Amino acid sequence: MADNNKNPHYNFAFLDEGSKREIRRSILKAVAIPGYQVPFGSRELPIGRGWGTGGLQITLSIIGKADVLKVIDQGSDDSVNAVSIRKLAVATTGIETTAYTNEATVIQSRHRIPEEKLRNDQIMVLQVPNPEPLRYVTPKEAVSRKLHAEAEYSGIWLRLYEGIVKYGHTVTGADHPVSVSGRYVMNPSPIPRFDNPKLHNSDCLYLFGAGREKKIYAVPPHTDVVSLAYDDYPFSIENVKGRVCKLCGATGVFFDEIFDSDTNEHFFQCSDSGFCEKRRREVN
Repeated sequence: MADNNKNPHYNFAFLDEGSKREIRRSILKAVAIPGYQVPFGSRELPIGRGWGTGGLQITLSIIGKADVLKVIDQGSDDSVNAVSIRKLAVATTGIETTAYTNEATVIQSRHRIPEEKLRNDQIMVLQVPNPEPLRYVTPKEAVSRKLHAEAEYSGIWLRLYEGIVKYGHTVTGADHPVSVSGRYVMNPSPIPRFDNPKLHNSDCLYLFGAGREKKIYAVPPHTDVVSLAYDDYPFSIENVKGRVCKLCGATGVFFDEIFDSDTNEHFFQCSDSGFCEKRRREVN
């Protein structure tokens, strides 16, 4: 069991026990009503709002001494955001961390879902900058809540239609809206369209936290999640056919396109750095 006395000046997992209980109650409500945005009292953390405070508050509220944490930012375990969040979690809990998805029990992410299939004993926490799919329709919270209550999502459908009329195809590169259990339309966080299908009928629990907007929502295991699309313009993910990771040789995954200015070379690399490293380790 991990030593949780690394920093005796802070409570375990930084937040006080009352705050963690309140956040866990909000999580339970979110799980009970898939896709529904549950308001919560977002706490102050020693990182700026907009840098993952919503996801971090969820992680700190559910983490236990025996958990293993993985933190990624746009697929990378080594970005500034991921490293900073991981350091705070370790400094106030002493828990173990990992770069490998299969070893983690709690995974916090910004803008990506890992390539490996997640299990039913894992929890995926996603950081969300804008949880409201109707924000493009109306800036008023009271109006958007009424539209959700009435399941009035024609404004979202209109936005998708305008993209098709103007460009001939759906133009959402990320954060493509999804329908959860046939009821609420939800922002899946700014994950690429490539990751949207992973939400459908998943074995793991997905939790979404927006600290600045003070909202928590969830997709429980084995829940129907359908990306919005017209019948004659069906939903499609990014085309990765013919692409191969230069480092590990992977195909059929989401890639980062890299340009090496020294060699004037364009090449592709796995966006999920932990997945890529694991493949290289297994080969060697």
